[in-house]
Amino acid sequence: MSTAAPHAMAGTTVGALVESGSRQLAEAGVSFGHGTANAHDEAAWLVLWRLGLPLDSDLSDAPDSLRNQSVAPEQVALVATLFEERVRTRKPAAYLTQEAWLQGVPFYVDERAIVPRSFIAELLVDGGADEYLSDHTHRVLDLCTGNGSLAVLAAMAWPEVLVTGADISPDALAVARINVDKHGLQDRIQLQLSDGLQALPGPWDLILCNPPYVNAASMATLPAEYSAEPALALAGGSDGMDFVRQLFAVAPACMSEDAVIILEIGNERAYFEAAFPQLPVFWLDTSAGEDQVLLVTRRALAAQSRLAAQ
Repeated sequence: MSTAAPHAMAGTTVGALVESGSRQLAEAGVSFGHGTANAHDEAAWLVLWRLGLPLDSDLSDAPDSLRNQSVAPEQVALVATLFEERVRTRKPAAYLTQEAWLQGVPFYVDERAIVPRSFIAELLVDGGADEYLSDHTHRVLDLCTGNGSLAVLAAMAWPEVLVTGADISPDALAVARINVDKHGLQDRIQLQLSDGLQALPGPWDLILCNPPYVNAASMATLPAEYSAEPALALAGGSDGMDFVRQLFAVAPACMSEDAVIILEIGNERAYFEAAFPQLPVFWLDTSAGEDQVLLVTRRALAAQSRLAAQ
């Protein structure tokens, strides 16, 4: 398959570049899920970013003035090079642009951290998590913070709280530092190197966690785009629940009395329920449904620990 299609269009337009790029990505069989869900949306992202146009432009509803905007030959060449790199390397587009958007907020990202895409972000921005907070919620932990995006969104959503973003990866924390500084939240967000809760005694009033939860069978068949991400941020052991087991075992001692954990487990609900059959949890509604993100209270975790000890 030729990757030079955009070169051939002399006097081309923004809309034509997007359509051509969309076909190119579809024919190449690249995988999506790192900020876009289909070839057209990813093509629009890459074209608009490369041309320096606003990334919130919806080309399907865009005025003709944008879709028909002419693109100079040298810019067409730059777009073609970007699409060729996307197809050749199979890297997520966010790694090529070094930018990812979560709930309308831009974040820096590179190969040192997973591309942010947590559904917890929706709950922070639309107020879906507010009902689980109280006047006593002051200390929020974003565990497995990666590039720091959830920590930043939590600090933006709740100006009265202090947030700690923690990760086992020094590289990920270096990326998180860029984003904390980018959004001017140095006074409200602390970053901490920690293996789970080991260096995080708390007590925490709220723990947000998008941990490594992909089961071993799924890890073995991940598309190249996911394999480009740090495996440390994805692999959760045979059933995907290794990190969650460790977290739940020690969390009650690190949480305030009325604290809760908001945990993302992706498509692993069946494995989660098999691992914790007696644990009462609340499944939270997101755009992906009611089986991706859950809430569990400190009281429930403590009760489970007491039962396990008997």
